[in-house]
Formats: sequence, structure tokens, C-alpha cells
Amino acid sequence: MSIFALLGASRSRAEDLLPPRFDFDRYSRMVDHSPFAIATAVALPSATPDFAKDLYVANAAHSPEGDLVTIASSSDQNFKKYLSTAEPVDGYGIANIEWSDRVGATKVTISKDGNFATITFNQALLSQSPPNVPNQPNVAGRPAPMVPPSVPLQAPRPHVRGVIQRNPKLPNNL
Repeated sequence: MSIFALLGASRSRAEDLLPPRFDFDRYSRMVDHSPFAIATAVALPSATPDFAKDLYVANAAHSPEGDLVTIASSSDQNFKKYLSTAEPVDGYGIANIEWSDRVGATKVTISKDGNFATITFNQALLSQSPPNVPNQPNVAGRPAPMVPPSVPLQAPRPHVRGVIQRNPKLPNNL
């Protein structure tokens, strides 16, 4: 019986050493105001307005008079607008140009009737290799370029020095 009394006394002493277990509700206020809480979903960017659905940047250039941008349509091959920052053309205007040093990475924000859309270069066209265009024969009225005839060049003869004697023999009559 004394063994049971000894075990009971040690058990009560162990309960005194461990702090009581708290409920999770104790931490709920801290979780609600934590800077590390899970972020809420960010709203998706709005889709490109209908007027710019098939448009892409065909060309963009700097100029002393202002920046120039050519926009084209992937669905209508006859649609091309040559825009400048100076004035709108047929209701299309340039709102912003994000220039990039990388080929095809420049972004242009255009506007039409109060709607704005950001368009880029047509990546499908940029990834295509340029077509192999054969040289055109000489067309009448256009002079042929003057190309000197190809004559094989001969390498010049290397300069060769004569043999120098180490201990030249002097003539006997000196």
C-alpha cells in the first residue's frame, strides 16, 4: 500500500509542475489581427475590352515629335492604325507606353471611347522564323549593286634574313 501512496504523491506533484492546457479561443484574437494571416484572394484583372480583343502592337518607335505605335488586328488583315502620342486617330489614342529593351516586351495602353486596354506584340509572329526571301533579279530601272570581282589574294612572301655566322673568319690580309 505504501507503494501506491508514493506513486499517488509523485503524480500529484507532476500535475503541479505542468501548466494547465488552454483552449484555442485564447489565441483567436491574435490570429484575427496577425500580419501573417492568409491573404484574401486578389480580384482578377479585368479582361481586355472588346475593342482590343484582336489587336496587337505591330511596331513601336521613339521620335522627336512623339512616340509612334502601329496597331494591327489578328482577325482583320486590313486593319492597321498608325498612332502617335500627339493626337488620336479614328478614336484610338495612346494612353501609356511601357518601353522595354527586350524584343517584343514593350506594352502599349490604348484608349477608345473612354475604354482602355493594354496590348503587346503578337508573340506568335515573333516566334516564327523570318521567311527565306531569295535575292531578286535585277529589275529594269534599278541599278545592280557594284561588287568587286573576287580575286584570290596571294599571301606576301615573308621576309627572310640570311644566315648570320657566329664567329666569322676575318680575311688574312689584315
